[in-house]
Amino acid sequence: MSISLILDMAASGHPDRTAITVDGTSLTYAEFGELVAGAASVIARADAKNVVFLGNSGLELPVLVFAAAHAGVPFVPVNYRLARGQLEQLIARTESPLVIADPRYVAELASIRDVMTTDAFASAARAAASDPLPAANVDPDDPAIILFTSGTTSAPKGVILRHSHLLSYVMSTVEYGAAAETDGALISVPPYHVAGMGTILTNIYAGRRLIYLPNFDARAWVELVRREGATSAMVVPTMLDRIVDVLAGERADVPTLRSLSYGGARMPRPTLEAALRAFPEAGFVNAYGLTETSSTIALLGPEDHRAALDSDDPVVQARLGSIGRPVPGIEIQLRSPEGLPVASGEQGELWVRGPQVSGEYMGAGSVLDAEGWFPTKDLAYTDTEGFLYIVGRNDDTIIRGGENIAPAEIEDVLVHHPMVRSVVVVGIPDDHWGEAIAAAVVVEPGMSVDPEELRTYVRERLRGSRTPDRVIFLDDLPATATGKILRKNVVSSIVEPTAESRA
Repeated sequence: MSISLILDMAASGHPDRTAITVDGTSLTYAEFGELVAGAASVIARADAKNVVFLGNSGLELPVLVFAAAHAGVPFVPVNYRLARGQLEQLIARTESPLVIADPRYVAELASIRDVMTTDAFASAARAAASDPLPAANVDPDDPAIILFTSGTTSAPKGVILRHSHLLSYVMSTVEYGAAAETDGALISVPPYHVAGMGTILTNIYAGRRLIYLPNFDARAWVELVRREGATSAMVVPTMLDRIVDVLAGERADVPTLRSLSYGGARMPRPTLEAALRAFPEAGFVNAYGLTETSSTIALLGPEDHRAALDSDDPVVQARLGSIGRPVPGIEIQLRSPEGLPVASGEQGELWVRGPQVSGEYMGAGSVLDAEGWFPTKDLAYTDTEGFLYIVGRNDDTIIRGGENIAPAEIEDVLVHHPMVRSVVVVGIPDDHWGEAIAAAVVVEPGMSVDPEELRTYVRERLRGSRTPDRVIFLDDLPATATGKILRKNVVSSIVEPTAESRA
């Protein structure tokens, strides 16, 4: 049993319903299924052991996800934003790949043999659809998708997601055929991100139409929601921030949009509050997950968002910064550095367990412990009602004079300063303290602020040891396409070369 079962069920249950819309062109589930069968035949005849995809989100993406599964080989989408050398290195790590690339990226793969353009592949798939090969016999424990991590703190790792992991995630979190015929999900997240995979599988299983925006633009996103009548959408924080900017304080006027999910990186609270006011009729969902967990493992739902926004209770208000509670089938533990459980309200490393959790890497095997628990490397705590809060990464913790300091605590204060648009706090080498606190700040357009004013602003709201030792100003914060801040790039832009070499 493979993830191709998801499409088989959808095509069987509602063959004439629209499955996908891209650039104004639509396919029914029956037509989509036929195209997938043809694409799978092309893959099978290529005798490849992996299907590597270099391109944007569009028709090719869901076709290849299901076609690779139909043919019994893993699907490996790679980040088209990477430099040529990085792309070559990632592809070289996959065995006997069939590389399919958008024509605009083919030049980046000059040293790779047997690259097929998306146009040529689409033509071959349509030709093969009239007489497709039978589906491969796939074991549920075979690899289905391999995703490379963003490499924000180390070299990218190839995460192996098996069919059983993905099927468990989909079938435990989504009701089959639950979508109405008029429902449509607007998808603009990158294809190489786990959310890009999860949105395909869950929406097809629900019987929902996929509406693709291949190249994200905030104004085009709003217009596409209106034009296509999208009922749900998934964005990353940087996208939502740009959407809020485009709306400029006005309501979005998208009456069909009932659900707006976000995830992939930390969401600045001012952005979220502005978005909640811009989309008053939409139910907001914070979906927290990792590549290694086959996407979402915890959710903060619509009612929790609105309750936090409207409440006068500081405890309830704080839940707007929570990731909610675990999804069905997921267990969580918070552990001390010694591996012992921590009490409610205390910080610990978040460990998760469940049938959707992989924790397995190409060439390195599994990092699950003996009882099947996966270390997320995220520091977190729970409140008395079981709401989960992510404090930051273990690697991000600043150790200043022997005191552990979570950057998020300082960032959450600074981002509320009226002159601050965005901020990241990092530790930099310091001869006296071991590490000093540095805040890299992007100010609001046309504004300026004195560094000492920002230091005082933090000192008045937190303990003195949390006050940034240095404040620098940047035009933009370096980040991945999903909004994850590249902290090591921030550090290297602050420290002197001699200090950087000692770090």
